[in-house]
Amino acid sequence: MTTWDVYAHDPGEPLREVPAAGAARLSWEYGDGRERLLALYQKGKDKQWDAVTRIDWDLPVDPYDPLGVPDESLPVHGTPYWDRMGPADRRELRRRYASWQFSQFLHGEQGAMVCAARIVESVPDLDAKFYSATQTMDEARHVEIFGRFLQEKIGQVYPVDDNLRSLLEDTLRDGRWDMPYLGMQVLIEGLALAAFGMLRDTVEQPLPKQILAYVMQDEARHVAFGRMALRDHYRQLTEAELREREEFVIEGCYLMRDRLRGDVVLTDFGIPAADAYELNERSPFMQLFRKLLFSRIVPCVKDIGLWGERLQRAYMDMGVFDLGDSSLDLLMHQDEEIAEQLDAQRFAAEEAARKAEVAAVMAEGEGTDDITA
Repeated sequence: MTTWDVYAHDPGEPLREVPAAGAARLSWEYGDGRERLLALYQKGKDKQWDAVTRIDWDLPVDPYDPLGVPDESLPVHGTPYWDRMGPADRRELRRRYASWQFSQFLHGEQGAMVCAARIVESVPDLDAKFYSATQTMDEARHVEIFGRFLQEKIGQVYPVDDNLRSLLEDTLRDGRWDMPYLGMQVLIEGLALAAFGMLRDTVEQPLPKQILAYVMQDEARHVAFGRMALRDHYRQLTEAELREREEFVIEGCYLMRDRLRGDVVLTDFGIPAADAYELNERSPFMQLFRKLLFSRIVPCVKDIGLWGERLQRAYMDMGVFDLGDSSLDLLMHQDEEIAEQLDAQRFAAEEAARKAEVAAVMAEGEGTDDITA
């Protein structure tokens, strides 16, 4: 079965070509590098893992309730549209929302993989090339995971959201080597971490919880990489160059806040587009998501040195200016710990089950010996 067989809508062309500018850069300096980036590169190597073995793919998933999130998270809940839906429609709605969310994760991770590969090609410093190579592998693993979950467990994939595709293409088209960092590591990865974290902390099904926790463990390193590289580079830029990058950030933040909404899921159920828009606007879940969306982006933007007056005004307008004082290091430490704790719980449960199985076999053997005697 190909992915084409399970698309909810025709995604159009099978291969999207994005004309990209810029130069490939080779560095002949092999013996020098920034200690922080080389340490992160070592961590990137140490933390590689296999999606086939670390994730328990045998866990059952109900495709019509794949995440186990409460109905209250759906924007139509408590409305006349919800009241008119029967049990079958409500189940299909849960399936389609999960499919749309994880499909955008899938497409975003492919964009991240291509951007990481572009960084390997274009960044001038060898230490950054080293780490970007490990990130490219991380992102390939994430594409593998989300693709498998969608195809095997949900059985449906949505095409890439037009606005996400626009941001991805704008990031890839720019010939300056720092723009894949800014567009991907800061904006798109920041968006992904916020969405992953919100779902990780609310889903009840163990398989998607594993997926989100383990992917977030990788993504925490990626954001740290972007911060290190861009902070060093942006200290060297002129005011005009910094303001140009701030304009890119402002446009990208408004785009993600206002347009990554999933209205298509509601219109698939015959709900008029205008009503779908209003339902998403009034949804408490969407309002909370929009707030959390910037929990990773705003402090990162401030940390790398993009904090001009116009950018600050934009964040005030969005109601997220105060997030600039949040601790990214604390958030990333929590992401690491949650994944490690999940591993420990799983392995402890597996060990307990193994010991119980051995004890049962031994007890059965002792009973056989008694009968023989």
